[in-house]
Amino acid sequence: MKGCREKGLPGREGSPSRPHGGMVWMLGRGAFRACGALGQHALPVFLVVATICTASAKDKSAIYSEGGGFDPDRVVDYRDHPKQPLQLHIFHPSGFKSTDRRPVIVFFFGGGWSGSNPKQFYPQSAYFASRGMVTICATYRTTSKYKTEPYDCVADAKSAIQYVRKHSVELGVDPNKLAAGGGSAGGHIAAATATVKRWDHPEDDRTVSAVANALILFNPVFNNGPGGYGNNAKDRRVSEYWQDFSPLHNLDGTQPPTLVLMGSRDKHTPVKITEEYDRRMKANGNRCDTIIYEGQKHGFFNLGKGGKDYFIKTIIATDRFLVSLDYLEGEQTADAWFAEQERR
Repeated sequence: MKGCREKGLPGREGSPSRPHGGMVWMLGRGAFRACGALGQHALPVFLVVATICTASAKDKSAIYSEGGGFDPDRVVDYRDHPKQPLQLHIFHPSGFKSTDRRPVIVFFFGGGWSGSNPKQFYPQSAYFASRGMVTICATYRTTSKYKTEPYDCVADAKSAIQYVRKHSVELGVDPNKLAAGGGSAGGHIAAATATVKRWDHPEDDRTVSAVANALILFNPVFNNGPGGYGNNAKDRRVSEYWQDFSPLHNLDGTQPPTLVLMGSRDKHTPVKITEEYDRRMKANGNRCDTIIYEGQKHGFFNLGKGGKDYFIKTIIATDRFLVSLDYLEGEQTADAWFAEQERR
């Protein structure tokens, strides 16, 4: 199988391993351009990405199947529901012991607050478990399955984070190194847990914080204001409560360090909104690292959408971000790990 040769890709050889202060990158098949304010210690701005390739192994390896052919090591119910309990699908690193205190990340699947596929982030979870983290894919109530409203998705995301933090000893995780992430609507609810103040579940213990210590957001929905997602002429689902629902409109100086991964041709979550979110985050003194991948559409980070190339790129960017926060140590192993999965 032919491989990819890339130069200047963040997280690969030749790029610093610990970005600080926030930055915005534009990555493409030609030149890089900066598209926002750079932090004091941001990465160098002259990067070139040259991509040559690639034949995929979709017909040969389980990594390209739904969920990447992975299964969680443990499944825990974090809230009862008569239709189906809400669950945490947990992946353990090699050598994990119940007495460990590992860094942890909770992923939320996308689907417009309607669709439901907790396996979406199984491949990412398997990789970061291989790097020593406990990784979790959380289910939450969606319209198609539970006949709920979008704000219920936010309530469930808050509940999931609170559960992990409250049960950190039982789960073998560090409650102070808890990251949350997600794609599209899943990215929205991850961001909402750290921005909006409403939608806590009435049964939750509010003495336990629902705000993660870091956010990793894949083409997230940020804007639910007038004309934004869920609040426009074709979709009015959140129009009556958008002020308390839209991450873009609820930023202050309390948001955790955030990594945003976007495609420049995303029609569902426009780049200009992402750039505005980045600007407001930094204006409030928050760290926000934004990477925009030239020519990529919504969902590009999924193996089924962008293929292995952008799956690996976003894995590396996430790895480097977590290293900068001391959640992980050493160099990323994404290329070697993926090659091993293709041989399964």
